[in-house]
Amino acid sequence: MNSASASAPAPAAADALAARSLRAVWHPCTQMQSHEHVPLIPLARGEGAWLVETSGHRLLDGISSWWVNLFGHANPRIGAALHEQIDRLEHAMLAGCTHAPVVELSERLAALTGNALGHAFYASDGASAVEIALKMSHHAWRNLGRPAKREFVCVRGDYHGETLGALGVTDVPLFRDVYAGLLHPAHVVASPDARQAQPGESPADVARRAAADLDRLLSERDPTIAALVVEPLVQCAAGMAMHDPLYLRQLRALCDRHEVHLIADEIAVGFGRSGSFFACEQAGIWPDFLCLSKGLSGGYLPLSVVLSRPAVFDAFYAADPARAFLHSHSYTGNPLACRAALATLDIFRDDAVIEGNRQRGAELDALLQPLRDDPRVAHARRCGMIWAFDVRSEADPAPAVPPGSFAPNFAQRCFAAARERGVLLRPIGRTLYLMPPYILTTAENRHLARVAWQALDAALRGPGRPAGA
Repeated sequence: MNSASASAPAPAAADALAARSLRAVWHPCTQMQSHEHVPLIPLARGEGAWLVETSGHRLLDGISSWWVNLFGHANPRIGAALHEQIDRLEHAMLAGCTHAPVVELSERLAALTGNALGHAFYASDGASAVEIALKMSHHAWRNLGRPAKREFVCVRGDYHGETLGALGVTDVPLFRDVYAGLLHPAHVVASPDARQAQPGESPADVARRAAADLDRLLSERDPTIAALVVEPLVQCAAGMAMHDPLYLRQLRALCDRHEVHLIADEIAVGFGRSGSFFACEQAGIWPDFLCLSKGLSGGYLPLSVVLSRPAVFDAFYAADPARAFLHSHSYTGNPLACRAALATLDIFRDDAVIEGNRQRGAELDALLQPLRDDPRVAHARRCGMIWAFDVRSEADPAPAVPPGSFAPNFAQRCFAAARERGVLLRPIGRTLYLMPPYILTTAENRHLARVAWQALDAALRGPGRPAGA
């Protein structure tokens, strides 16, 4: 259904729910005072690619509800699997016990890496998965008689979560700086962001420059560095910064040469989001640790996992309890979450999702051409099922852009304009991105593309500026 004719949200019931939420709930990643002028979106239900507000106003979920929802809200196949599982076993501790869903999921995830990785270790969220990989890396080196290897490296602009360990390898000042005194800081190396290409340079040239920066650091400090953590192909919180797969191949070679673990954070880019099932596949490499979450359960239940190489597991396998990985979460390997993940993998297997996304992505590419052609937009780019467009600043060279076209608070204005027109978008700074579920019809693709351009235009014109001004 196209929501262009849907009524704008305003009923008293919706206002009451939002007001109760502001009194009772501390919303994430939010300056709560901002909701004095930016209203919450009170949701009643989800239907496929759509979220339905309590007023009945419909929103196409253009960002997959923070990148987690792959196959639509209220997906009947995932729902049926959960209904079946809830009558069998809702939860049991995984320490000393096991159950069919966690075993089957672990086997299937390992098989998707060609069994290069395995021994799945579960948690509930992406930051926890990164914490696990960091701790495993340091502990593995310690068990191998190299306790000095306790430092980590991250890439400039990378985001890996907001728990203290994950925040230590995150290079986003807004999230990190206030907690700097609590962190074990990482070394930060150059980003391979293809937008940095100088005249005559290719994305591969930028990747080589960034890899050379890592090589210099590892040459100086490899006896003390345990691991490098990287977001493969797309640095999402950095404004969907995309890089050439060559960078990952070079990282793999450098980590092997300097005896450093490679941690691939595919929390956002795994499960088909980058165009292949795992992003690392496009570089033809496997990391030492693979961190997964978000789409793992299809967006249904909190679940994350770390897969590791056999050599890592072997470093812990001993009679001595102190050599064991003594890390746990109460809901580790929750059977319901694992069944949701298995149903998600079934859809990938049965519906040829990766192949279908190529068609769907090409169609959306063509529909987004007006946005690409807008002179106020720079660095239009795509990686699999992720599209991103940067808004130029008035300082950027942009001949055809009239002065005064750049309204302040672009992200907030764009969010509001898209909601009014029936799409949920959440720009990052000056970057407008689309990361929709994998189920959009042609009509929904058209709606998403049209509203994305209209919202950008409305946000840049600002209040009171007519179209074409």
